[in-house]
Amino acid sequence: MARNEEKAQSMLNRFIALKAEEKKKPKERRPYLASECRDLAEADKWRQQIMREIGRKVAEIQNEGLGEHRLRDLNDEINKLIREKGHWERRIVELGGPNYTKHSAKMTDLEGNIVDVPNPGGRGPGYRYFGAAKKLPGVKELFEKPPELRKRRSRHDIYKRIDASYYGYRDEEDGVLEKLEGPAEEKLRSEAVQEWNRLEEIRREARKSVKSGEVVTMSATAAARELLHEEEEDVVEEERKKEREMMEKLEEKERQFVVHVPLPDEKEIEKMILEKKKMELLNKYVSEGLLEEQSEAKSMLNIQN
Repeated sequence: MARNEEKAQSMLNRFIALKAEEKKKPKERRPYLASECRDLAEADKWRQQIMREIGRKVAEIQNEGLGEHRLRDLNDEINKLIREKGHWERRIVELGGPNYTKHSAKMTDLEGNIVDVPNPGGRGPGYRYFGAAKKLPGVKELFEKPPELRKRRSRHDIYKRIDASYYGYRDEEDGVLEKLEGPAEEKLRSEAVQEWNRLEEIRREARKSVKSGEVVTMSATAAARELLHEEEEDVVEEERKKEREMMEKLEEKERQFVVHVPLPDEKEIEKMILEKKKMELLNKYVSEGLLEEQSEAKSMLNIQN
C-alpha cells in the first residue's frame, strides 16, 4: 500500500507541476539584436539580465582550481556579455534612456590600479581579464609594469637648473649674510686704514730727516727699513728672474750638438739607396760570373758607375 500511495503522490506532484507550468507565460527570449527592441523598459530589463549573468560568471571565474581552459572560456563568455551589454546601453540611449557607459567600471591590474588593455581588433573597449584569468601564463605579463629606466641627465638638462643663486649672487637678498659680514668688513677696513696711515707717517718722517740733514736714529733706520721692505722684495725678485733666464740660456747652449763630420744631403742619400737596390736586384737575377764580366768591362772602359 505504501508503494502505491507513493506512486500516486508522485504522479500528483507531477500533475500539479505541469498545471503550474501551463499557467505561466512562455519564457521570453532575449532578442539577438538590440536594435529589434522598441521599448525602453524592455531594453533596461535585458540589460539587467545580462548584468546578472556577468555577475555569476565573474564570481565563478574567481576559483583558480577550474583549470586554464575553463578559465579562458569563462573569460571569453564574460567579454562577450560585456560587448552585448554595451549594445543594449547604446540602444537605451537611442530610446531616450540614461547613459550607463559614463559610470562603467575600469580595467584594473592585480594590485587594483587602473590599466588600459588595447583591443587588437580596434573596435570598442579592449579585451578584459577577470579573477583568476589575470594570473594565467601570458596574461600576467600584461599587467606587470616594466621597470622604470632612469634617464641620464644631459649637460643641457643640468645647465637648465643653474641660475643666479647657484653662483651665490642672491646670498645677500635674505639679509643674513650681510649681518654676519658687516662687522668683519668694517674691522678689516679700519685695520687697512690704520696700516696705511702708519706707513704714511713713516714716509713723512724719513723725508723730513733727509731734507734737514739730521742724524738718522735707530728708530728712523728701522722705519726706513720697514718702509723699503717691499721695494727690496721687488728687486730681489727681479734678480732671481734674471738668474733664472741666464741658467736657461746656458742649458740651451749645452743642448746644442756640434757636428764635426760632414753629413750627406738628401740627393746623396737617395743615390746611395738607389745603388743599393740595384745591387740587390743584380744579386737576385744575375749570376756571379756575369757580374765579374760586367765589372771588368766597366774597368776597361773606365766607367765609374
